[in-house]
Amino acid sequence: MYKINEIFETIQGEASFTGVPSIFLRLQGCPVGCAWCDTKQTWDVNPTYLVSLDKTVEKKADSEWWAEATSQQILELFKQRGYQAKHVVITGGEPCMFDLIPLCELLHAAGYSTQIETSGTFEIKVPEQTWVTVSPKINMRGGYEVLTSAMQRADEIKHPVAMQKHIEELEALFEQTGVTPKLVYLQPISQKAKATKLAIDTCMKKNWRLSVQVHKYIGIN
Repeated sequence: MYKINEIFETIQGEASFTGVPSIFLRLQGCPVGCAWCDTKQTWDVNPTYLVSLDKTVEKKADSEWWAEATSQQILELFKQRGYQAKHVVITGGEPCMFDLIPLCELLHAAGYSTQIETSGTFEIKVPEQTWVTVSPKINMRGGYEVLTSAMQRADEIKHPVAMQKHIEELEALFEQTGVTPKLVYLQPISQKAKATKLAIDTCMKKNWRLSVQVHKYIGIN
């Protein structure tokens, strides 16, 4: 059973799949504790807020409501809603608190591609063909370490930045894990001008890439 906070169809606005029509499956639960997290409603799994699956679909506002569903129930809901997108982004919360292999394999068999977005602090359990986006959460309040295995599995690194120390932490993580990813995206936190300039300057210097959260600029989920 998966714990689900939200399901909605939109355009992916970040990193390699920017612009791709996608179904977002947001899972409930995350102990990492990122200070700038914009989905804090997914942190706690409070039984008080357990609802039916239909109440997690196309929410009008962020909420702590969550539902339980099997892989098959999730797939059936996609069909019932008439979603046209064939790319599924599994995010959170921290999706790697769950074994995602059964869900992803079912979705692949039904003609979907899958992507996960993870902090890299939990073992990644997905099929080989699932695209893994690691947004490494370094020195966060929860005290979880970014796993070398997660960095090795990553298809891309997406790193939020606001100040130079965030760049230095990422470089130190690459050195510590011995991983040099082919795709590194820097994402300015809250689209602030100073953070954006830092990200652009660093991308130019290191031949990394910029992720600007397109969905926030055009005003969609």
